[in-house]
Amino acid sequence: MSGLTTVINQLRRPRTRRKKKTDQPSMEVASQWQLMWWKFKKHKLAVISAVVLILMYLIALFSEFVSPNLSATRFTAYKNAPPQKIHFVDAESGFQLRPFVYGMKEKIDEETFLRTFSEDKTKKYPIQFFAKGEPYKLWGVIPSSIHLFGVNNPDGALFLMGTDQLGHDLFSRIIYGGRISLSFGLVGIVLTLFIGLLLGGVSGYLGGVSDTIIQRIIDFLICIPTIPLWMALSAAVPREWSATQMYFGLIIIFSIIGWTGLARVVRGKILSLREEDFTMAARLAGAGDLRIIRKHLLPSFASYIIVNVTLSIPATILGETSLSFLGIGLQAPAVSWGVLLQDAQNLETLAHHPWLLWPAAFIMLTVLMFNFLGDGLRDAADPYK
Repeated sequence: MSGLTTVINQLRRPRTRRKKKTDQPSMEVASQWQLMWWKFKKHKLAVISAVVLILMYLIALFSEFVSPNLSATRFTAYKNAPPQKIHFVDAESGFQLRPFVYGMKEKIDEETFLRTFSEDKTKKYPIQFFAKGEPYKLWGVIPSSIHLFGVNNPDGALFLMGTDQLGHDLFSRIIYGGRISLSFGLVGIVLTLFIGLLLGGVSGYLGGVSDTIIQRIIDFLICIPTIPLWMALSAAVPREWSATQMYFGLIIIFSIIGWTGLARVVRGKILSLREEDFTMAARLAGAGDLRIIRKHLLPSFASYIIVNVTLSIPATILGETSLSFLGIGLQAPAVSWGVLLQDAQNLETLAHHPWLLWPAAFIMLTVLMFNFLGDGLRDAADPYK
């Protein structure tokens, strides 16, 4: 009888459900950055864009290793050569896993006197990974001669995207050009971020005469057409400057012009936060104005700053490309996507050599990826979504 009573009492007891252990904190105690990360992961297109951009920057960082040829190497026998086709099937041996390319033979049209190239199927060059090629110094420090892929035969060449009018491998030069064009957006936005945060913070927090002066400067810069202003400032840069000096000179030019939008955003946010309780508490505790702006106000809307910066980087890249394309930015022997597009200015040249437009495809891809990433960050930072 006692055993039956024990069983009945156990059945009457309420069962407690065991909570599943999770590594992530609940929504109630999660920080702002954790909430942003969870919402960002749901934006699949933004995540893919972030992965693509990381891959592009890694390729640019290791451009000497990734490119099959050096950027300055000229193949004089293959000027304006078309892209080579990668084959897996040979007429003699059939299908094979290792890809290969055929050699190219030159032919001059007797009527138009244009140089054309066709496959020479008597010459076959297998494509190998970690192939030994031209020696180089990675980042100017580490000597090596190993490339990610290429042909080991010294008589062969690999032109995945054709060559330009001087015989340079266009694919290798695009990889090298990405180092300048992609880094230009990141380095340029650092100075823009510093000026925009500083002047926007001072304008919104102090107000008064300083606010009036800064806002009138912003109005003046905004009313000037962007491209003519870029051209005027770029034309003022001495032509005898080296490629490195020109690079940083253009960054200063873009930063002088590009800080206005960020400063307006920062001013508006600080105007709405400077009278909040936490700001008054910091002021009563003896904190200085710059410390209140830097430690209390700016972190409160840091997510919006990140979104603004992300959307500003492609504009900076497009600006450098435009000036270099017009011939008033970076010049050869510097290699950037804008410099490479200078060869595509002639319509007659494009009609016969359309592969010279390949740098434009990389520019479009980069700008699209940054825009998708910015959209994802903007949705993740919006507290009402």
